[in-house]
Amino acid sequence: MALVAARWLADAVRSGRVGGNIRVLDASWYLPKLLRDGRSDFAKRHVPGAHFFDLDRCSDRRTPLDHMLPPEGRFRESVGRLGVGNDTHVVVYDASEFGAFSAPRVWWMFRVFGHASVSVLDGGLRRWLDEGRPVTAAHRGPEPAEFSGRLDRSRVKTYEDVLRNVDSREFQVVDARPAGRFRGLEPEPRDNTEPGHIPGSINMPFTSFLDPSGTFLPAERLTELFERAGVDLGRPLCATCGSGVTACHVVLAAHLCGHPGVSVYDGAWSEWYTKATPENVISEGLGKHR
Repeated sequence: MALVAARWLADAVRSGRVGGNIRVLDASWYLPKLLRDGRSDFAKRHVPGAHFFDLDRCSDRRTPLDHMLPPEGRFRESVGRLGVGNDTHVVVYDASEFGAFSAPRVWWMFRVFGHASVSVLDGGLRRWLDEGRPVTAAHRGPEPAEFSGRLDRSRVKTYEDVLRNVDSREFQVVDARPAGRFRGLEPEPRDNTEPGHIPGSINMPFTSFLDPSGTFLPAERLTELFERAGVDLGRPLCATCGSGVTACHVVLAAHLCGHPGVSVYDGAWSEWYTKATPENVISEGLGKHR
């Protein structure tokens, strides 16, 4: 199950299953300009039994791009230290006001490293608190476990893959950034990067997949959203955004609609804007100058 409800997780906490074959991970991550730190928030309050998943540390540190997928060894080591083994059911959440922001990225990371037993807490910590569920500042480190996942490279697109696709149109590209950034009318949150989009890409802001309470829309509503956006769920699909985080909302939403094989352009707009020629930066605003 890709999503679990707060009630389901509360039952698991109450019955003592969290810490056994269930591991709960707080994957809160925020854009630097928000001046908010996920680890600090975790230290103040989190779901009982949860551990903190550091998205920046569990990444490829050899590139200047933010939180790119880590090498296999780093991922295995990172999640093993969190007590995650190959038989563990992982439940991931974040504490954003949206109900989900960075948690779907970590859900996707587990899946792309071959671990299918992973779920997102629907509505995140926001929904958990709205329902009056318990939180704690107490934390006890987990017993390490052995994890042996392998990266499925077919689920990850590179700059070169996406550049070729501008002409070949072998796969659809869906961009999960807000419409203003996609159109080039609102600023990007990262320095030295102007807004805009990849030629031929389709905009589906990540918030459109969530209802007002922060939970994901039901599958029939999500299917309608894809149809209205002009996305054919019967064809190959690649998701992108600013740095590969909210792109994973597209992956999760499509998965809920029965399309489990969506890939992610991991470098996302941060890489595209840096490398692309001006004609491949589509913008109603400044665009990119030579």
